[in-house]
Amino acid sequence: MVKLSVAIITYNEEKNIERCLKSIQLVADEIVVVDSFSTDATKSICKKYNVTFIPHIFEGHIQQKNYALTQCSSDYVLSLDADEALSETMLQEILKIKSDWKYDGYFFNRLNHYCGKPVKFSGWYPDKSLRLWNKTKGAWGGSNPHDRFIMQPNTTMYYIKEDILHYTFHSIEQHLDQIHKFSTISAKSKFEKGKKSNWSKILLYPIWRFVRGYIIKQGFRDGYTGFIISKNSAFAVYLKYMKLYNLQNHK
Repeated sequence: MVKLSVAIITYNEEKNIERCLKSIQLVADEIVVVDSFSTDATKSICKKYNVTFIPHIFEGHIQQKNYALTQCSSDYVLSLDADEALSETMLQEILKIKSDWKYDGYFFNRLNHYCGKPVKFSGWYPDKSLRLWNKTKGAWGGSNPHDRFIMQPNTTMYYIKEDILHYTFHSIEQHLDQIHKFSTISAKSKFEKGKKSNWSKILLYPIWRFVRGYIIKQGFRDGYTGFIISKNSAFAVYLKYMKLYNLQNHK
């Protein structure tokens, strides 16, 4: 059976981290938490679970997660966010994988919860995510804040149809706060890569995002939650391209 390291990055996650840590106790041979100098009880909660707790300055989601990988003693790594947890069926699947590791990486579903309610439509499910891998076979990449693990060419991967439980937002206000934060990060990232915005993108992309989430991805089947998710997703797109437009004109 392989030894499994679990890598988590945190910043002021006292509301979430204990649920995450409890869910991985049976599969984790090592838990590495890289923390961006939290000012709440995150550290004290982690210390109750035999965690390797490493303070490290935050330079970006991709950079922080790649640094966390370097701190894991095993090549076999499960990466979770602090607001995620393993379902019971997922935990059993990972135990099976540990006893007979066949592939370089494993995809799972994420079941997102919004204000306490599971979301099965709105483009939020199954939300396939690559989270378990041999760390020598890839690295975190993408564009901040939307990181993703990128496997090397010719690696083997397998899809496990079980759920990581993701507890996204406790309130609509929390969602809007993150939209403002992430749209700024995303606009800066696009600007640094030479991406451009214009009024067509500012006006049309948000409309398309709402139509995609609420109608094409059947967000209406999630009821009022689906409407709020679709509306806020459209607002996030508007802010991102509006902020990128402002960066272009004030550089």
